[in-house]
Amino acid sequence: MRESRVLICAASYDHLKEAVDSAFQLFSPDLEGKKVLIKPNVLRDARPEEGITTHPAVLKAVVEKVISYRPTALWVGDNPGLLGYGMNEFCFARAGLVEAACGFYTNIGIEAVEVPFHLGSIEKISISRAVIEADVVISLPKFKTHGLTLLTGAVKNSYGIIPGAQKATLHRLAGSSERFQEVLVEVFRLRPPDFFIVDAIVGMEGNGPASTELRDIGLILASDDAMALDAVIAYMMGLEPTSLRTLTYGHEGGLGEIALEKISIIGDLRRIPNFKLPPRAGDITGRDERIRELMRKRVKERPSVNHELCSRCGTCVAQCPAHALEMIMGGYPTLPNLDRCIACFCCQELCPEKAITLQ
Repeated sequence: MRESRVLICAASYDHLKEAVDSAFQLFSPDLEGKKVLIKPNVLRDARPEEGITTHPAVLKAVVEKVISYRPTALWVGDNPGLLGYGMNEFCFARAGLVEAACGFYTNIGIEAVEVPFHLGSIEKISISRAVIEADVVISLPKFKTHGLTLLTGAVKNSYGIIPGAQKATLHRLAGSSERFQEVLVEVFRLRPPDFFIVDAIVGMEGNGPASTELRDIGLILASDDAMALDAVIAYMMGLEPTSLRTLTYGHEGGLGEIALEKISIIGDLRRIPNFKLPPRAGDITGRDERIRELMRKRVKERPSVNHELCSRCGTCVAQCPAHALEMIMGGYPTLPNLDRCIACFCCQELCPEKAITLQ
């Protein structure tokens, strides 16, 4: 069995070369003469300083390193959560990632291929053709919390291989946080990336993945084992890896190692002091399984709109996969039917004003 390794390197956005060189040297991805896809985390149209997307400095450093291997083709792309014509280009441009892609930006949402996938009535889903055609996929996740899955890292970043409205459909059909985490793993399994470099220079805590609470961490993480990498991220955030369904489900499915004592850590692994977790972390991290189960059954987070921040743009209403949110008489977004909300928190992820939190 391949050894699970995670590299932890000190870095800043002004000094990335040494960390990126160390990652490529340690994991030695076979890139020469290959078709390579680099997939950053581009959740939505966010500026680099918001800490929501992979920072352009990280993308540029990785692109320049890959170019040195002389691949036959190089694509840089992702499928952001926002739907609509031109949204891929708009989100990449606003995040500073078109320029950082050094001429290799590609709208990977234009061409897709169907692959088998069984969930409810769904037997097939479409994923970007570039994901299938690439010999090597390099994933560039962002170190962030997530209200539904607690963290977004290596596994969650692969959700962006799905273009269009299918992501919202899978959210709706999953029906619960635990089941949605299993869906994430099944999407990841369709084409696991070969190499991961995490932008943990500035991370996000609290109500991620679009929170206003940023945290200077000053690290680059790298691995070729997504499970091991996310287990390390979980530990750094103050979570036990076995408390996350993405990790236990993926490990059970043979996708990687999650026991820290079985992972070779190159660098200094430490918990981040007083790291703020999302609201639902309380019922996950509790010690009494009976209490945790009671919380799962009886307590559900719901979106709450901060009227002082809300611009009433309607993005949350338009992007809600369950059609639970409404704009009544030009007012603020409201949730008139609590039962219709599936607690997917797409509204919170995609709100451009960060006006939605989980309560």
